[in-house]
Amino acid sequence: MEQVLTLVCKLNPTTQQVAQIEATLKAVADACNYANEQVKPQITSKTTIQSLVYQDLRSLFGLSANLAVRACARVGANRKTAKQKNKPVKFFKPTSADYDARIFAFREKDWTVSLTLMEGREHIKLDVGNYQRGKLKGKKPTSAQLCKHRDGSYYIHIQIKNEAPQPLKPTNVIGVDFGRRDIAVTSDGDKWDGKQITEVRDKYAKVRTSLQRKATKGTRSTRRRARQILPRLSGRERRFQQWLNHQISYRIIQQAKSTNAIIAIEDLTGIRERTNQQPRNKIERRRSNSWSFYQLRYFLEYKSIKEGVEVIAVPPAYTSQTCHQCLHIGLRSDQRFNCGNCGWHGDADLNGAKMISLLGQSVSLPGGSGYLCCNLSTDSSGLLKAPSL
Repeated sequence: MEQVLTLVCKLNPTTQQVAQIEATLKAVADACNYANEQVKPQITSKTTIQSLVYQDLRSLFGLSANLAVRACARVGANRKTAKQKNKPVKFFKPTSADYDARIFAFREKDWTVSLTLMEGREHIKLDVGNYQRGKLKGKKPTSAQLCKHRDGSYYIHIQIKNEAPQPLKPTNVIGVDFGRRDIAVTSDGDKWDGKQITEVRDKYAKVRTSLQRKATKGTRSTRRRARQILPRLSGRERRFQQWLNHQISYRIIQQAKSTNAIIAIEDLTGIRERTNQQPRNKIERRRSNSWSFYQLRYFLEYKSIKEGVEVIAVPPAYTSQTCHQCLHIGLRSDQRFNCGNCGWHGDADLNGAKMISLLGQSVSLPGGSGYLCCNLSTDSSGLLKAPSL
């Protein structure tokens, strides 16, 4: 089994190469916007889009053959993604361009990348650390993405293929409950509190609000200084959340690997759209929209392939309301859960994680159907007794 790993490598271009990179990114974005406007919105096939606008892209925007093909493919891919969300593709920004093996090459001998730009082929120096060097050594990647990040620097996102180990034979399932108050709770009892990330997000939200007010209503020097500080703050909150999710996912994967377990998580796709339809105040809406559950799921999935651990997603319906002991609907109040049938009470998130573990066992382990069944009582005649109310 192959796993595709994306390495983010910083570029160190010359002044002339910077101008060519900017021209290439703008031409690709203009070509994508042109194709998106000229081709009917319901068409998502890159082959069909290419047959309709390929010649125009080459003549109007001066793109090479493969850059024009990549632009058509990008329009088709973005349309497919937007179609799943029932939204149209509006605009492409000049921040990235896709490259394949014909217009991109990595050269280990001098640690450069060869890219086709508007005025021809250019060899651009890489500014990478030991991690990227170790991953790229001896590799011949065939695809990449040229990107301009928010800080104005240029990066190349290189995709390399690694041979993943065979999945472990599972004997157990670890359920993981995602949440905002507790970022993750496992069925083994491990818990990661979300109080710290909430405080960090609230702090940066207040700082951004203050700086944005000063950038519009302060003195001339104050407005200039505020506009200089805002970009520097933009990535700090995001990097802290990314670091935290890396730590959590690593620990869960290592625990699963040491116990030969499968990891079962909730499939929370679309939860943000559903919760945004509910009436809430501004602060609650901001906190909900900044909940990075999908990033944590993504980290778990790609790390699990690397370690030979399987991750499965189960439906989240009623996992937080069902008692893991007797499978009856109980009462959840804030962080506490009480079952009126068997009397179990305890942490609601732990109960949810154990319920997710049971769902994972029912679909992944031999004899799994026996994990989700209720024991029915019988009387002396052997007939089922009516449940007590």
